[in-house]
Amino acid sequence: MVNHPTEFQLHLFHEGALFKSHDLFGAHVINDGGTLYTRFCVWAPHASEVRLAGDFNGWNGEGFPFEKVNKEGVWIFYADGDMTGSLYKYEIITSSGEKKLKADPYAFFSELRPNTASVVQPLSGYKWNDKAWMRKRAKKVPVEEPAAIYEVHLGSWKKAEDGSFLTYRQAADELVPYVLENGYTHIELLPMTEHPLDASWGYQSTGYFSVTSRYGTPHDFMYLVDQCHQNGIGVILDWVPGHFCKDAHGLYCFDGGYAYEYKTEKDRENLVWGTANFDLTQTEVLSFLVSSAIFWLETYHIDGFRVDAVANIIYWPNSEKEVNPHGLAFLKKLNSAVAAFCPNILMIAEDSTDWPNVTKAPADGGLGFTYKWNMGWMNDILKYMETDPNQRRHHHNKVTFSLMYAFSENFVLPFSHDEVVHGKKSLLDKMPGDYWQKFAQLRLLLGYQIGHPGKKLTFMGTELGQFSEWKDKEQVDWHLGEYDMHAKLNLFVKELNKLYKKSKPLFQLDSSPEGFEWIDPNNHHQSVFSFIRRGFNEEELLVIVCNFTWQAYSGYRIGVPAPERYREILNSDAREFGGSGVINKKTITAEKEPFHGKPFSIQMNIPPYGISILRPVKKRKGINANAKEENGSDASRGRPGEQAKFIDKRTG
Repeated sequence: MVNHPTEFQLHLFHEGALFKSHDLFGAHVINDGGTLYTRFCVWAPHASEVRLAGDFNGWNGEGFPFEKVNKEGVWIFYADGDMTGSLYKYEIITSSGEKKLKADPYAFFSELRPNTASVVQPLSGYKWNDKAWMRKRAKKVPVEEPAAIYEVHLGSWKKAEDGSFLTYRQAADELVPYVLENGYTHIELLPMTEHPLDASWGYQSTGYFSVTSRYGTPHDFMYLVDQCHQNGIGVILDWVPGHFCKDAHGLYCFDGGYAYEYKTEKDRENLVWGTANFDLTQTEVLSFLVSSAIFWLETYHIDGFRVDAVANIIYWPNSEKEVNPHGLAFLKKLNSAVAAFCPNILMIAEDSTDWPNVTKAPADGGLGFTYKWNMGWMNDILKYMETDPNQRRHHHNKVTFSLMYAFSENFVLPFSHDEVVHGKKSLLDKMPGDYWQKFAQLRLLLGYQIGHPGKKLTFMGTELGQFSEWKDKEQVDWHLGEYDMHAKLNLFVKELNKLYKKSKPLFQLDSSPEGFEWIDPNNHHQSVFSFIRRGFNEEELLVIVCNFTWQAYSGYRIGVPAPERYREILNSDAREFGGSGVINKKTITAEKEPFHGKPFSIQMNIPPYGISILRPVKKRKGINANAKEENGSDASRGRPGEQAKFIDKRTG
């Protein structure tokens, strides 16, 4: 029989090195010289017998026995004809004689929940139209590019008129133009692997090769990714290689023994999530997991993964930070394999630990990720923002501390779904103060996120300023766009993302100390921070000033590095964004007065709860090319050195 497993394939699989094991395992329709048949292959090392059961035989596997290929437990069955669309499970007889009906671990498609059968589903035939994107992606150096990531739970981003889920194709037609309009560079989807329970959001999976059928077919999902790429938007998937759900049809006790999970209860049972931990000492499990990643990259043209719960892999489960060398080896193997198969893919570690060198290459002693979520920055800045503004001066280091380690890894700055559920409040509602102050501080927070070194991620709804937490059974509060302050916040987010993408100092040197320089990190009395961001061209810089209190200042002096004229290119307090209008309308000329350790200085208006971004005025052939002045504040300018001229009446 053609396409029978080769000895080399089996050797690699059992060695943990068959990184396209999905080409062997699962259900495959094969054309043998014009004769069609369907091959089923499964790894069940503890089974005494395996049979094929499905809608074609009344779910009775008698008469459909698998052949055991080797002593390590690979089983195979050949069925006559093209069985595309057939529902099936593996009828496994355990060593004790118990009969189990199990979904195919390598199935490419699954029945719509609550049904649990696998579906014979060839994936060929979709015509991709993203060649330009794929060519461009292969040439990029991700850490030198902008990344403004829009995190999405597809089931609750938007609902159909009847309250049902949008399909993948409907989502493509609505989500893609929305993301484009709001200026994001990537979408990150909560897990798309098949899962039985909506409320798990995909983090407790049963199908690591099966795109969830909730929203359509594999070709429908390809269409969504394709449309993203044709519009210049990257697609990142949340992916969970650490643990899996224990539903009866899934991987748990797959063949009557512990094939996919650890053998000892202490290591096997994930007490936090009620799931089972993958056995990362088992070489066949390594082939399975690495193949899953390669499968999504090659089959669906995915641009990267946010790898969930990395701490659960680095350390032994349920331990007090006892390092798991098998987990470390798995992560290095995973990232090395992905880099070899698909260069420039984004591998993002959701890692809450202080493990070093997460984003260094395995050859240099690292784990090989492209980025690591900066959980420390996220926790510190949110605690700071939730502090009474009058007390923030006592917590100044919550803002400055992140710059002590900002360049130790390649970081993503996340405001994810985890921060706006389970009683934590929405980002807007975390902000203290009255209605106006909440919006002002959220604009400041999002502006500071853009200014701080690291790539950016925000969860859906943030761009509208939702007051309520994320409700996974309801859609985003789209009606908020009809309200003035929410609409103005959304305009600010659009302008912020636009500025971010076109300003090289905000992304080119995110992971290098040469890209950041404090002007004044020490003004805890006024809670004002000022710093410089630079790109590859050292002369191309931005001056950023953040004021984390309600008091506005006129004639506030800060040091600058060069005798330039500076123009304010974004101010979160502009009236068009819902602010009080304390902006810098005219260009500001640097004076030869040393300040903050710099040879020159400028005086400017500092908005309440605001961020101001300035850049030197470019000159071409002796002519000021950026001399156009924008409409702005009519705030008075104070005497030189005066720093507390006025307080906006609405914030006092």
